[in-house]
Amino acid sequence: MKQIIALGGGGFSMEPDNPLLDLYILNQSDKMTPKICFIPTASGDSENYISRFYNFFEKQNCIPSHLSLFKPPTRDLEDFLLEKDIIYVGGGNTKNLLVLWKEWGLDRLLNKAWEQGIILAGISAGSICWFEEGVTDSFGDGLEPLKGLGLLKGSNCPHYDGETKRRPAYQKLVAEGKIKSGLATDDGVALHYIDQEINNIVTSRPYAKAYKVYYDNTVKEIELETKYLGL
Repeated sequence: MKQIIALGGGGFSMEPDNPLLDLYILNQSDKMTPKICFIPTASGDSENYISRFYNFFEKQNCIPSHLSLFKPPTRDLEDFLLEKDIIYVGGGNTKNLLVLWKEWGLDRLLNKAWEQGIILAGISAGSICWFEEGVTDSFGDGLEPLKGLGLLKGSNCPHYDGETKRRPAYQKLVAEGKIKSGLATDDGVALHYIDQEINNIVTSRPYAKAYKVYYDNTVKEIELETKYLGL
């Protein structure tokens, strides 16, 4: 079973006092104590980001680790990654993430991990990267389309409610045919794919939403059913 959990926002880095999405990710593993590896490439392997990852996950029933491309833990990255149960990709600059991954061969290794049933997860840049295309601010001012790894069909736009320019920019790009139709997610929303099909859409916030965005004579936005993970 191939799984990807794409977070539009939330998790330990955005909601340190709201563990719902991160606990959901851990619970999707069939291991009692899953090995979870954080890849913070998009943030330039920020030490603060890595510390926040460990601050949360060291308190959970799992075995946390991280993969830095600036300070590699080993020359055998394939063996290092493929013995994990969950791979969690952090946010930041999606363009730089993809360039570095290709140079280091991580694009190939993550595809292999996915094929082998290792759960892939991530937030923001770590959500966009799995799709064919995404909306990114990686180039500086403005939001632009960017090609992803293509494990999931269509396009992806995170932070749909969290950043005021996201919604109009994504809809404009779809309307102009500059990006494929796809899915937009508010902060606090996670798209859970199994074998390239959406199996579940969960939220850490009661009113967070996900949307299908496409063009049919005009831009259409359809709200998708979500499940709030809280009480």
